[in-house]
Amino acid sequence: MRIKLDENIPRRLVKPLTLLGHDVDTIEKEKLTGSSDPVVWEAAQRAARFLITQDLDFSDVRKYQPGTHHGLLLVRLAVPGRNALFERIHGLFQSENTSTWHGCFIVATHRKLRVRRPA
Repeated sequence: MRIKLDENIPRRLVKPLTLLGHDVDTIEKEKLTGSSDPVVWEAAQRAARFLITQDLDFSDVRKYQPGTHHGLLLVRLAVPGRNALFERIHGLFQSENTSTWHGCFIVATHRKLRVRRPA
């Protein structure tokens, strides 16, 4: 999977996700730190990348309908510290069949994972 990590996601995920076989890019690497959400979204879509973010501006499933993009994982943890984010995201990519996530709108909390697939 081609992945883009938003600036609010720990960069230290790059190596473990790469070791799992993913092509991982970051907002920082692309020099888009501080860019608006539409700019981040367009960069991810232009590069055909699955976006991982905590930003609630990406939470509207009507705006980001499954099948209209390359995939979106919104991580919503009650205590979203860097270690908790790292553990949750890395754990998902180790335990879930992420190869089926292309075009999906996914919300991950501490305990749940909701995957909305293209119709």
